[in-house]
Amino acid sequence: QVQLVESGGDLVQLGGSLRLSCAASGFTFSSYAMSWYRQAPGKQRELVATITSRRNTNYADSVKGRFTISRDNAKSTVYLQMHRLKPEDTAVYYCYTNIINNYWGQGTQVTVSS
Repeated sequence: QVQLVESGGDLVQLGGSLRLSCAASGFTFSSYAMSWYRQAPGKQRELVATITSRRNTNYADSVKGRFTISRDNAKSTVYLQMHRLKPEDTAVYYCYTNIINNYWGQGTQVTVSS
């Protein structure tokens, strides 16, 4: 079965950096686009970044130039490198893919303190 397991969330200070990882299993990882979403308290879940199977990338305007999504197909892992973190980046970050159905990880908490 499809499994997505995020890690790397932490408490970080304003301007700091973090790298999130999402380990995937149960499907042919290299064939599918992968995305990172986030959900802040009281807000809707929003798309942060997507990387296609061909490694094309897209980012939310709010993170362009600060976040980088990448993938390692040999490790079936997608990453989100985050720099210059702001308090408004505080959220639970989720890994996502669509293989006929939607699949989500359990989420990892990122907290940016000012």
